[in-house]
Amino acid sequence: MVRQQYAGEDERFVRRYDYDDEWVIAADLGVDGDRLDVDVVGETAIVLVDEETAMEFDLPGTVESVDTNNGVLVVRGSQ
Repeated sequence: MVRQQYAGEDERFVRRYDYDDEWVIAADLGVDGDRLDVDVVGETAIVLVDEETAMEFDLPGTVESVDTNNGVLVVRGSQ
């Protein structure tokens, strides 16, 4: 299943994929990984670009990893 949602003032595209035992959220931010930082507070991910809040989104469960690749933020977790 794929859920689509928009987040942030510039409507950056965020997709959520749900699998049997895990979920994945991918957000196309278009910036290098060294400019990104992600803070997880409760069930919310707060994405910072150059130390300023760029977007926030809800998390469906426990976060296991946060990676970036070519400007795409990938957050993985368990159900």
